[in-house]
Amino acid sequence: MKTSNEITSTNREEGRITRKELVGVFWRSFTINASFNYERQMSQGFVFSMMPVLKKLYPERGDLADALVRHSEFFNVTPMLAPFTMGIASAMEEENAKSDDFDVNSINAVKASLMGPLSGIGDSIFWGTIRPLAAGIACSLALAGNAAAPIVFLLIFNVFNVACRYFGLFKGYEMGTSFLVKLEKSGAMQKVFLGTAIVGLLVIGGMAASMVSVKLALSIGSGDSAILIDDVINGIMPKMLPLLVTLLLFWLLRKGKKVNTILLWIIVVSVGLCFLGIM
Repeated sequence: MKTSNEITSTNREEGRITRKELVGVFWRSFTINASFNYERQMSQGFVFSMMPVLKKLYPERGDLADALVRHSEFFNVTPMLAPFTMGIASAMEEENAKSDDFDVNSINAVKASLMGPLSGIGDSIFWGTIRPLAAGIACSLALAGNAAAPIVFLLIFNVFNVACRYFGLFKGYEMGTSFLVKLEKSGAMQKVFLGTAIVGLLVIGGMAASMVSVKLALSIGSGDSAILIDDVINGIMPKMLPLLVTLLLFWLLRKGKKVNTILLWIIVVSVGLCFLGIM
């Protein structure tokens, strides 16, 4: 008769990720933008893509539910490079399923730290280079009356798209596994997780500064000598108003306010302030 430790060890061996689960993640990754939302952006697409791996690793309903909630956090990256993050996350989830003392918070910390760099690279390559190149070739063919122009565009773009998703996923999983083993042996695991958490917070802070726009139309004085209050506030602390608005929205979410209600109030308040000439 097997002991409890032997049974646990057997279950963990059976729950290892195989090529079958990773291929499932690859195909599902094409739907990552299907449920894009303004609150958490690609989070639901990420969860859906990870399902083959999570179901294999967590046969217990409670553990699976925890994993689904864990990956429902905010996520946004160039879609073609999302599978790379999924590969790393899969490796970390596999390590979590095998180890009782694994820090699950590190999974989202690593995901958050990768969003900025991968988006910068992915946007430049795919949206700034490959798509215009494919469109230029297709437009030349279209102007010449070639009916294959749209097919050529799709082929050129999607060759890189599919290849990046496929090889990125498996490379991410491979790197994630070896990366975690090396860190664990060197004892630097906690330092790396702390660093990635800090970088993740910096990325979120940068997004708040660049994506939230709050500009006041009020001024002191009149004519050419008028001083915009917005300039005065930014002189004290750049992007202070976007930061305060972001913190207010975060506080409302923590209080349990519904996202749709908050969005409605943002529209109403913004239109009202603009009508009064304040914004």
